Amino acid sequence: MAWFDGANERAWLCRIATNKSLDFLRRAGRRSVPTQDEYFTAIAAPDTVEDRCLEDEVRRRLYECCQALREPYRSVALDYYYYELEIGEIVRKTGKNIKTLQTQIYRAKGMLRKQYQAAGRQKGGST
Repeated sequence: MAWFDGANERAWLCRIATNKSLDFLRRAGRRSVPTQDEYFTAIAAPDTVEDRCLEDEVRRRLYECCQALREPYRSVALDYYYYELEIGEIVRKTGKNIKTLQTQIYRAKGMLRKQYQAAGRQKGGST
């Protein structure tokens, strides 16, 4: 406020109001936490037997693809994608540098993508 010279007072006040409003909206967006029961039931576990079977098949296939990777990508992929551990938990578990784990996860993801694509081509070509 020490630098305000008194000219364009209206523009100055409008800019302050705009910036404060944007700050408020950003903070409110970060603080919002879904509390409705409908939200949590919508993301709950699969309801039908078919959904559960499909999810089991996807998890089995993911496990097999992760097992096909060479170390250290195998253990990182299993922890991150199959067991759904957060990267901080994997850091504590393995004692590795976080950047090393991030790189390994990124590379493992690419390897898994190639495996899924190859399996899809084999499945599509065989029928």
